[in-house]
Amino acid sequence: MAPSYKIACIGAGYVGGPTMSMIALNCPDIEVVVLDINEERIKAWNSEQLPIYEPGLEEVVRQCRGRNLFFSSDTTKHLAEADMIFVSVNTPTKTSGIGAGKAADLTYWEGAARMIAAVATTPKIVVEKSTVPVKTAEAISKVLKRNCTDPSVTFEILSNPEFLAEGTAIEDLRMPDRVLIGGGDSEAGQAAIKQLAWVYAHWIPQERILTTNLWSAELAKLTANAMLAQRISSINSISALCEATGADVQQVARAIGMDSRIGSKFMNTSVGFGGSCFQKDILNLCYVCEGVGLKEVADYWMKVVTMNDYQKQRFVERVISAMFNTVARKRLAIFGFAFKKDTGDTRETPAIDVCRGLLADGAKCVVYDPKVTPVQVFRDLSAPKFEWDRPHGWGKSERHITENVQVVADPYACAEGAHAICVLTEWDEFKSYDYQRLYDSMVKPAFIFDGRNVLDHEALRSIGFIVYALGKPLDPFLQKSY
Repeated sequence: MAPSYKIACIGAGYVGGPTMSMIALNCPDIEVVVLDINEERIKAWNSEQLPIYEPGLEEVVRQCRGRNLFFSSDTTKHLAEADMIFVSVNTPTKTSGIGAGKAADLTYWEGAARMIAAVATTPKIVVEKSTVPVKTAEAISKVLKRNCTDPSVTFEILSNPEFLAEGTAIEDLRMPDRVLIGGGDSEAGQAAIKQLAWVYAHWIPQERILTTNLWSAELAKLTANAMLAQRISSINSISALCEATGADVQQVARAIGMDSRIGSKFMNTSVGFGGSCFQKDILNLCYVCEGVGLKEVADYWMKVVTMNDYQKQRFVERVISAMFNTVARKRLAIFGFAFKKDTGDTRETPAIDVCRGLLADGAKCVVYDPKVTPVQVFRDLSAPKFEWDRPHGWGKSERHITENVQVVADPYACAEGAHAICVLTEWDEFKSYDYQRLYDSMVKPAFIFDGRNVLDHEALRSIGFIVYALGKPLDPFLQKSY
């Protein structure tokens, strides 16, 4: 018997694809269709090579695809038939006009709303899955109502923000800390909340399903990402102080992380945070604060982004100063380009700014990442700021990039003839390489700049490497003599 309740999702990306796959897995009584106007992306979802890498995702898709999980570009048919529609489209930072560099660009969201309104002939529950500014639901409701040709059709807007971490998204969906659903206070709004709660209750305990008003749900998502990023910037700021004083940031983090009021999560220092959400959401939060006259609040949160930029620049300057104040024409091995391990996602990865900083000083960067394609590396290094989240935002690779960047499929080939290795992603495989072999193939003195603190630094020093580790006491070779 075919499922009678139908869910559609606009957007087959890092959020829409995994979320809908998990719903389909746990709700065999519901038909789930993931929609995207990008035909190639839909073909990939229907193939053996999924368009995104996420541990455990392939197994979930294989179990459900063709049963009650479908991927399609036929938006007209499936939006018309759906009882509930999730919208999971990009909301990138505006690059021009009012709010450029901070405000969220809701062009794709508005387009999705108009697409729904054009085909709706029955009541719809429309669920915000994308991260959006506070009060977006109100604006989207107006677009839906004014563009639907049938005045009898009703729309209920819900906010159901995602709290997924790439690399653990499937487990996050399987056993979430909480599911947040925001809706209207009307009888119809409360009924819509119950309907979405029913979907999640197929596998999530009722006590983990939280309900709020629309505005609280929208703001909770922005605030959650801002506070997580704040923790990273906080410990990164202390890493700079540790280097200046001889303290060890990992020892400091362990000491304060054992305080139950603080905890140990998001206390690992790094070259900087990345990903599709943290910076974008903080900038959005700042813009919202400025819009309601809270300049001091906006300034406070903006410092989180400023510190993140400082950490990346500090890493670049440390590399250059250690290598006799120039990396011109020197081959540098870049280990890792994804913004974190266990994902191929490079959106806002700190590797972009680090590589650009090194290239600006004349370096030759050779990149190895187990999950990032050469095309993606060249696109990211040549794309203007904030253009990474736009389907057609890429420019042609600049000649400077193509002449000075190489992407290889083997870490040993990456390091051969290099003056230094820069670890920019915390891939587990980096820990198990034969570093004696790497050292023997490199120009001397051979440097390792560990931007993730994942390697055995003492073992590397015993081989002969000059090692820089973020927030650790400086190698005597790196200490200035004045």
